[in-house]
This record gives sequence, structure tokens and C-alpha cells, in this order.
Amino acid sequence: MVMSNRLKVTPNDLSAFWMPFTANRQFKQAPRMFVSAKDMHYTTSDGRKVLDGTAGLWCVNAGHCRPKITEAIQNQAAELDYAPAFQMGHPIVFELANRLVDIAPKGMDHVFFTNSGSESVDTALKMAIAYHRVKGEGSRTRLIGRERGYHGVNFGGISVGGIVTNRKMFGTLLGGVDHMPHTHLPEKNAFSKGVPEHGAELANELERIVALHDASTIAAVIVEPVAGSTGVILPPKGYLQKLREICTKHGILLIFDEVITGFGRLGTPFAADYFGVTPDIMTTAKGVSNGVIPMGAVFVKKEIHDAFMTGPEHMIEFFHGYTYSGNPIACAAALGTLDTYKEEGLLTRGKELAPYWEDALHSLKGEPNVIDIRNIGLIGAIELAPIAGQPTKRAFSAFVKAFERGALIRTTGDIIALSPPLIITKGQINELIDHVRDVLRSID
Repeated sequence: MVMSNRLKVTPNDLSAFWMPFTANRQFKQAPRMFVSAKDMHYTTSDGRKVLDGTAGLWCVNAGHCRPKITEAIQNQAAELDYAPAFQMGHPIVFELANRLVDIAPKGMDHVFFTNSGSESVDTALKMAIAYHRVKGEGSRTRLIGRERGYHGVNFGGISVGGIVTNRKMFGTLLGGVDHMPHTHLPEKNAFSKGVPEHGAELANELERIVALHDASTIAAVIVEPVAGSTGVILPPKGYLQKLREICTKHGILLIFDEVITGFGRLGTPFAADYFGVTPDIMTTAKGVSNGVIPMGAVFVKKEIHDAFMTGPEHMIEFFHGYTYSGNPIACAAALGTLDTYKEEGLLTRGKELAPYWEDALHSLKGEPNVIDIRNIGLIGAIELAPIAGQPTKRAFSAFVKAFERGALIRTTGDIIALSPPLIITKGQINELIDHVRDVLRSID
């Protein structure tokens, strides 16, 4: 009788796990392992404390291992571990939906639960196309994204997304998709503090796309209010307002991907609040449960939801959903997260810290190889000049050195991205920026 190899696996046997978005061979030669976390810090397998400068992966907005969230998960796991969401319910999923609607932009009265940002995006795209169909405009099937946009990694998301490396290996993707230009204008906006002045006219590219395809074929436009994973690209002043006007004019749904910007990242509950622009559909994930249990939530306006509520009452109105939509333990984690946000004022704390964060971040201007710095709320980016013929290598070296020195940063291309938990103190901001400064001075 042969025993399972699982019984022989040790922490040093790393071959079985094919890691996501990772240089697997490099990592497994010199692993970077976290074994515990608390508040603003991780602890590594060799006992070092590492300051979390990225809120995990843009998601741990309330900090690590917070008591209310931990307790909520433990209690729920002992009471109701799973309940089906198809034709059945459980009380806390309805409680969570109500709590989320209470903090959502006005008019976004309904929530559809998913398990990730990628699923939230694909859900929103399907909602948009189906909405026009039930309204009698079935010809509206085209989806418009944006260059350098990141909308997760499912086929819908990479189709409307505009990051080349996420698209090039996976065939022709969805048909009927077009892309607006991105809003990164370093020649005009380099080292802007906050929202840049130049580039609002780029929104008019949507009018060109409408003229090319005709509005009667376009279902939705999807954009990140602040593009995060591509390296923190901000919307120029007035840009999102123009998109809203053009979409309204042509009967096109506007989708905001707020997987990163939702739940306090900009110092407001959502980026829609920060910019004063309300979309028709809004995708979220990450911060909804503090990253502790996978969960996503798609917010929709009442008129979109109500358009589906027709026909015989015993019939399913929208043939879409997931086994784990509104999972009880995920709901408990989300409720504990919302309680923590409320009690500690975290959904607006970023507004108070933003000026200090901005000054600290821009103090890196003039450091070696820094060609741009961008910031908004508690998000920052330091763009580095690439090494000739070796794109991404300089930033990756910075990432590794920062980890060795006691700080977790994120890199995308040759850009360092920062998005610390919303509980960060001014002293910890100084510490994080000092780590980055030291790293910049130590790499080639």
C-alpha cells in the first residue's frame, strides 16, 4: 500500500504550488514567507517584522487580524458554515446587503454577491448586456474598456482590460470589445500632486468610438476611477464627469470598477463619492471583507434591478450566480469589517492622512531613477526609469530589497505602488517612505 506524498511534504517542498502572478523559479530559489500578521505588520518565517505598505494586495484596509473580524468568523463557522444561495437564503446575507447599500452612492439600492473582483467584473458585464436585452435593446452587446485597464483575470475582464501581458497568451478573447486610450500623460502631468490638470479631453474618445460602432450597439463602458494594478493612473480633472455625460447621452451604462478604490482607499467610502460621479453599476471586492475571506459585491441602480423583475414570479429572473455567493462565513467577515470601519472611522480616515501621505511620497522626488510620482487618497506610485533592455528588473530589485529591509511594497512594470492599511500612523508613513528611499539609493 503506497502512502500519499502529502504526508512527506515539508515547508521546504515548494514544487506543487504553481503560484499566481509570480516569478515561480526565482521565488522558489529564495522564498519570501509570511507566517503571521497583526495590525500593520507581517512576521516572516525567520521572525522578522515587515511593515505592510500594500494592505496585502490592496485589500486589508482595516489592518491584519482585527478582533471583530476574527470573532465574527469564528462564531459563524460554529453556527452556520454554509447555506445555498440558489432558491434559499440565510439572515446575515440580507443584513450585509442592507449595510452595504447604506454606505453606497445614492440610488445604488441592490447588491449581487460574488467571490472576487474578477467575478464581480464578469457579473457586471453580463448584467449590462442582459439589462439592455430585457429592455428591448438586444443589439446593445458591445463593451468598451480602456487601455492599461485591469478588470481581473476572467475572460470578460481581460477582454475589456487593457494590460497586454494579461491578454496576449489567451487567444482572441471576447468579440465586440473596443478600448479608449488611457489617461497617463507623463509629459504634461509628471509629479502631479493629486488629480492631474491635463487630459480631460481624452474622455471625448468615447464619442469617436460611439460614432464608429453606433450607440445602439454599445451596452456599457467600464473603467477604474483610479487605475491601480497598471501603476496608479489617475483620472484628469473633469474626465470621469465627461464619461458620465457621454454615457447618459447615448443610453450606455457606466460601470466603475472599484475593487481597489472601494471601502475608504481615497478617504471616502467609494471613488464615486470622491469624484462626485455615480455609475450605473459598481464592482467591489477586496476591502468588503478586509481580504480575510474571498468576497465580492456588485452594486446596481434600482432601475437596472427592477428591469429584470418581470414575468412569472416563479421564474428565475437572472441566470447567473456562484455556489459561494453570499457565503455565511464570508458575510460574517464582511459584517465584522464594516463594524471595524465604522467604529474606527476608517472609511474617511484617508482624507485626514492624505496631505501628510502626499508630502511624504513626493519627498522622494530627486531620488535615483525616479521619473514620476503620483498620489491620491492613501495610494501612491513611484515610477522608475527602466533598465535598458531589461524592463521591470529595476522595480523588482526594489521589491526584493524592500522585503529584506522590512517593508512590503508592490511593483508593476517599473512602478512601485503603495496602498497601506487605513490604520497606518504618520510615524509608519515616515518609516515606509524611508524604507523606499533607502532602497532607491541602493539599487542600480
